[in-house]
Amino acid sequence: MPRVKVQRKSTAIDMTAMCDVAFLLLTFFILTAKPKPEDPIKAEVPQSIITQPVPDDNMATLTVGQGKVFFSVDGTDVRKQLLQQMAEKYQEKFSQAEYDRFAVTEVFGVPFNALHQFLALTSEQKKTYQQPGIPNDTTSNNELFNWIREARVAAKVLHNKELRVSIKGDSKEEYPTIKKVIGILQKQKVNKFSLITALRAAPKK
Repeated sequence: MPRVKVQRKSTAIDMTAMCDVAFLLLTFFILTAKPKPEDPIKAEVPQSIITQPVPDDNMATLTVGQGKVFFSVDGTDVRKQLLQQMAEKYQEKFSQAEYDRFAVTEVFGVPFNALHQFLALTSEQKKTYQQPGIPNDTTSNNELFNWIREARVAAKVLHNKELRVSIKGDSKEEYPTIKKVIGILQKQKVNKFSLITALRAAPKK
């Protein structure tokens, strides 16, 4: 009697569906990822064991280093509205091309009267341009105070949200500069703000 030959079945698994899902997820993460803006100065932030993440939107950041202060705010619409308000305040005129360039400028640190020159630079030129920082004297020339206040107004007008403020300071920065920035926030009754730090391991108990 002949032996019954059992037909072997293929063990191959159709991976098409899994590949589709993987590429779909990859595409989603690429499209929704937010590139980190390049800092105008090298800032070594202090370390902390706190793991609270930085919000993705509706935030203004004050970068402090080498005695200079730089400003950035989220949202192209907020930036454009902010420049319109500052132009009215300082009675300065900007072209539509300058508004468009400012809308995509993520961080800057120049006096207001030098903004035309700064916006005329190309992206490559901005990387090597030594920005002097935003004037923040406690006397009449306190442009940083106006940038922060007008950005808060712009965020409230466009999105009906309170703008969150964070300070990104170099760990070796002199204390008076940080104190001056905090004083500007307190003058606007902004007593709740974040300090950006790098994560370090918690000490062993």
